[in-house]
Amino acid sequence: MNIFDILGPIMVGPSSSHTAGAVRIGYVTRSLFSTKPVKAKIYLHGSFAATGKGHGTDRALIAGLLGMGADDERIPRSFEIAEEEGLEFEFHEIIIPGAHPNTAILEVTSEKGTVTKVQGSSIGGGRITINKIDELDAQFSGEHPTLIVHHQDFPGVISRVTKILADSEVNIGSMHLYRGKRGGQAVMIIETDGVIDRETIVRLRNEDETIKVTYIHGGY
Repeated sequence: MNIFDILGPIMVGPSSSHTAGAVRIGYVTRSLFSTKPVKAKIYLHGSFAATGKGHGTDRALIAGLLGMGADDERIPRSFEIAEEEGLEFEFHEIIIPGAHPNTAILEVTSEKGTVTKVQGSSIGGGRITINKIDELDAQFSGEHPTLIVHHQDFPGVISRVTKILADSEVNIGSMHLYRGKRGGQAVMIIETDGVIDRETIVRLRNEDETIKVTYIHGGY
């Protein structure tokens, strides 16, 4: 059992699941971009939709998109800060069959015009699980250094990616592979024991079958 299961995270309240977890979902979503987000459509499911406003879930998600951590005292003012920084946002309610009750979908546009869609769930104690990225299944927490490799589902891609990491002496903590269909697009989610240097990221991006490589440092 993690100490956060007992005490909860250091945070601006009122709720570890509805506030701290929501901040982390927004923060991890922002980490998927190389530039700042300028527009966000956010869809709230279940308890997030029913009681999220009273618990500050909406402001927490925006705070995360602005790069704030769960203990940032500016969270209650995140709407005003978003306006100052040019982040447009809107909220909608949605029903996602089979999803955790504390789930949100964030459809975010960066200042470069790229759009990423992320589905994340707050599972208690400030912890989260990212369930989907751009409609492809995923399963990671964002607590550890994480590599997200979108690629074509061709033979040999996985071995080349793991060889590049091995050459850079990067140890893999966990690895999951998801794909839409055989021979289509796939995504590797790799959590590592340590940081990955920029040169290694560049090598991965230069692979022929690589579509997009995103690196999340982990934590806040």
